[in-house]
Amino acid sequence: MPKKNDSIHYKRESYKTSNNVKASFKYAFSGLTYCFKTTRNFRIQTFFGVLIILCSFLFKCNLNEFMIIIFTVFSVLILELINTAIESLVDLNIKQNYSKLAKISKDCSAASVLLASINSIFVAAFIFFPKIRLFLFG
Repeated sequence: MPKKNDSIHYKRESYKTSNNVKASFKYAFSGLTYCFKTTRNFRIQTFFGVLIILCSFLFKCNLNEFMIIIFTVFSVLILELINTAIESLVDLNIKQNYSKLAKISKDCSAASVLLASINSIFVAAFIFFPKIRLFLFG
């Protein structure tokens, strides 16, 4: 009989909380992997997030600007993960049936990602436009 805290042999049941830190990290990375493999928007947002972080090095952003960029990128990715979780939960509960409340739930969670994405564009513009202008026009 496998021990409960043995993360390699212990098969977690979905309704239980892990008491093993290593297993908890494994489950979290499993969620990231699932979202990356199955959610096109998460892959697009990850690509642009990495691109923006690379741009922050290219344009020599200071520490405050870099931290704002990191927080902004992570906020979009976090909300996309929450959006995916909400959509999965709604789909689990309503199956193939139409529900106006399910639609509202899914639309509102998608809207949160949209607002975070729009916010990220404003943040990037605020930080990068002065640097691009200085680069182009001296």
